[in-house]
Amino acid sequence: MKAIIITEAGGPEVLKLKTVDSQPLKENQVRIAVKAAGINRSDMLTRKNPDAYGDDIPAAQIPGLEVAGEIVEIADSVESLKVGDAVCALVAGGGYATEIVVDARLCLPVPDGFSFVEAASLPEVIFTVWFNVFQQAKAKKGEHLLIHGGTSGIGIMGLQMAKVLGLKTFTTVGSQEKLEFINKYDLAEVINYKETDFESAFAASKIDVILDMVGGSYTQKNLNILNKQGRLVTINGMNGLTPEVNLWTIMSKQLSLTGSLLKPQTIEVKHTIALELQKEIWPLLSSGSIKPFVYKTFRLEEAFKAHDLMESSSHIGKIILEIA
Repeated sequence: MKAIIITEAGGPEVLKLKTVDSQPLKENQVRIAVKAAGINRSDMLTRKNPDAYGDDIPAAQIPGLEVAGEIVEIADSVESLKVGDAVCALVAGGGYATEIVVDARLCLPVPDGFSFVEAASLPEVIFTVWFNVFQQAKAKKGEHLLIHGGTSGIGIMGLQMAKVLGLKTFTTVGSQEKLEFINKYDLAEVINYKETDFESAFAASKIDVILDMVGGSYTQKNLNILNKQGRLVTINGMNGLTPEVNLWTIMSKQLSLTGSLLKPQTIEVKHTIALELQKEIWPLLSSGSIKPFVYKTFRLEEAFKAHDLMESSSHIGKIILEIA
């Protein structure tokens, strides 16, 4: 099979298309002929430091955490899927390839009317939002949710999911173009953080839950604007992993701080998420109540260009590798 290999730790230029051996099929697995694969910031971390997720996660030579394609082989133990099914799947690496073997429990059907490119934009962002916002922070109808980075893949999908499920949404973006996008689709109350301080802007908004991927100096500001018994969920620390916080803010407002890495979670945890998504979110995708926004596609061999674009942060929505 063909795959993008991380030839060494480094910049986008270390991503090279190579021919590699196909993986053997194991119990509970299916083999997918990959038609499209999503690009995520986690892939940047893996490329720069293949051991970033700890000793319990094998160093990933092939990046990629979400794929869509057609099942071409199934293990004898798999009864829920069949050859020819169109699926998308959450994977722990290996997505930038012409084929991949995946635990069948992590496969979801391509939603009605979706292309493989659109379907490949779903698993990582939807699993991440559901796991963090709805399972861990237990966000519920009527609450106020702030998601930083509203035009990221996670931002756009998370804001849509939250609105459909009855939450009031808020977000931050870094350009006028991105602010206009949020307003055009009525995704949230939005500010440009480069022009307006989000702590001042949302001080009176009674925010119950914040999904943050910035960290650093944002952390204390997030705590300051949270409502009593509010929840801060951290999924990245792009501006710093060791912030200083005022414990009095946490104690006086009974705040909860949590966070996660999705990639190292067990198959069982991810399977539970998949079951809830198929019940709660997949009908909303098929009906058009929630939809993906794909910014640009690249050929598999152009993965380095996709990483360049991701690191520029100039995109709105998802970046996808389309595989012939």
